[in-house]
Amino acid sequence: MSTLFGKLTLEAIPYHEPIIVGAVGMMVLGGLGIIGLLTYFGKWKYLWNEWVTSVDHKKIGIMYVLVALVMLLRGFADALMMRTQLMLAHNSPGILPPEHYDQIFTAHGVIMIFFVAMPFMTGLVNLVVPLQIGARDVAFPFLNTLSFWLFVAGAALVNLSLGVGEFARTGWLAYPPLSGIQYSPGVGVDYYIWALQISGLGTLLTGVNFVVTILKMRAPGMNLMKMPVFTWTSLCTMVLVCAAFPVLTVTLALLSLDRYLDFHFFTNELGGNPMMYINLIWIWGHPEVYILILPAFGMFSEIISTFSGKKLFGYKSMVYATAAIMVLSFLVWAHHFFTMGSGANVNAFFGIATMIISIPTGVKIFNWLFTMYRGRVQMTVPVLWTLGFIVTFVIGGMTGVLLAVPGADFVLHNSLFLIAHFHNVIIGGVLFGYIAGMNYWFPKAFGFKLDERLGKASFWCWLIGFYLAFMPLYVLGLMGMTRRLNHYENAAWQPWLIAAWVGALFIAAGIGFQVLQLVVSIKNRKALADTTGDPWNGRTLEWMTSSPPQFYNFAEEPRVHDIDELAYRKAHGIKGDLKTSYAPIHMPKNTGAGFIISAFSLVFGFAAIWHIWWLAIVGFVGMIVTFICRSNDDSIDYYVQSPEVVAIETAHHQALAAAAKA
Repeated sequence: MSTLFGKLTLEAIPYHEPIIVGAVGMMVLGGLGIIGLLTYFGKWKYLWNEWVTSVDHKKIGIMYVLVALVMLLRGFADALMMRTQLMLAHNSPGILPPEHYDQIFTAHGVIMIFFVAMPFMTGLVNLVVPLQIGARDVAFPFLNTLSFWLFVAGAALVNLSLGVGEFARTGWLAYPPLSGIQYSPGVGVDYYIWALQISGLGTLLTGVNFVVTILKMRAPGMNLMKMPVFTWTSLCTMVLVCAAFPVLTVTLALLSLDRYLDFHFFTNELGGNPMMYINLIWIWGHPEVYILILPAFGMFSEIISTFSGKKLFGYKSMVYATAAIMVLSFLVWAHHFFTMGSGANVNAFFGIATMIISIPTGVKIFNWLFTMYRGRVQMTVPVLWTLGFIVTFVIGGMTGVLLAVPGADFVLHNSLFLIAHFHNVIIGGVLFGYIAGMNYWFPKAFGFKLDERLGKASFWCWLIGFYLAFMPLYVLGLMGMTRRLNHYENAAWQPWLIAAWVGALFIAAGIGFQVLQLVVSIKNRKALADTTGDPWNGRTLEWMTSSPPQFYNFAEEPRVHDIDELAYRKAHGIKGDLKTSYAPIHMPKNTGAGFIISAFSLVFGFAAIWHIWWLAIVGFVGMIVTFICRSNDDSIDYYVQSPEVVAIETAHHQALAAAAKA
């Protein structure tokens, strides 16, 4: 029996833990409810044909963002439990046993970086970039759907760990020796490894896909210096993905060899070294921060330009600043040498490199401020998120520069000061940016706007909650409270931890308003409808299409004259007139291969975690065979003929005319 199911036994299911049983029970009931509704309304065929097998970049983008929002709820629940634990754990064990706290601690970091921030970014890039460059789809549509479903398989493994087995107790970077087999003999670290390997492979494929898409599929006339800023930031991000994610893959592979085959890359025996792991993980980890923040910078640029009603100030300096950040991000990882007792010359070099990277960031902030100056900026929800970001990110950036001073870093690196710093840049920069982007491009994706009043309520709860949650952590860091504590004895710390808990409640209210915003907006979608395709008086090509765009994006490839192409067309009276015939449009066919390969990868990952080797072979062979079958399938594309395009475009022009009369 043990051979048949490897390490998997009934004891692996924590049915004696009421909290876990409750959480898993709610997830199962939610899943059954969705299955019941799909069956009742007979939507399985629609779901399979239109979404699961879709290669349309817009639908894939929407699905990425949807999964990110669901995982945000899971990741925030972990955060709330940790804040509650630390508020109550003065001279007491608190509410969570240490082994649970450590799992929640790791899961929170892994989920928020890999399964909230990354898919949110990838989703918005998927939705917008092909439209911005005047393309009909991405370069490799099949790889796009495969990337998404591999990411979903990784997310499924993280959630499975809640109900079957455990998750890693090592912190989100799984440093050896703690993540080695000697100190983590259970399956927690294996769940971590395979969830990240499978989803990371998907991310790497996305990186390759979008580098090729942006470099090769731009509309005629769009040279590199006519690309919108968001496209530029997406390009730099995807170049970083292609450079950094192979390092993550190799690092996790070496850790797997240590755990499964008793290699000693990261142990002190036989010439290995845990410090090598720290170096390798941060070669990926620090560029990862910039992978996440650069697209947010692009979103702020588009938003500020649109709602100021004028061209972005300093376009070229924005491009050069983005490229500078991309290059420098591969130098600054080395400030993690500080923790290794390097000499003063090494520390000084990398400290200065880390400070230099703040200069192009400052350039961007000034460019946004100069764009707003005399721009009669409209205080919409995306603009509020942008202004909240500028203030918050400056604090986060400056505290990051402080941590690049070796003397300060030695004192503060292992304290809550560091935690406050990186939450400041990741929430105040990345998440604020993506929520701004979601509010901005939502009407393009769905054909109706999000409710403005609830959006503003969500923003103010998030902003107030953020400062209440994280400014006390700076203070606690300066008071000497170390990271990764689950209880403490210093009474002076508790009031600050209570304030941080209240901040987490405000953020919970902000998330609640976001959910309510979506529900109310769907309910009132007729009143909030975007009939023109251009609800904000946009300036770039994506606002030229209908909302939501046609499946082929553009009936004719647009010819590009300027950076703000749509604004140029409005100024020069260039209109996309209806034609009596169009050239046939070459489009990819939907395919279920990406979903099937990812399903096999989930089977493989689960089997590798539990050492069920026969099942791992089934999963691996299934992946390879499905991929080969797909490679030999010649029926992968078709042409949309002129009559169909004419019919769709006629309907669109009639809708525009009706909207203009109304």
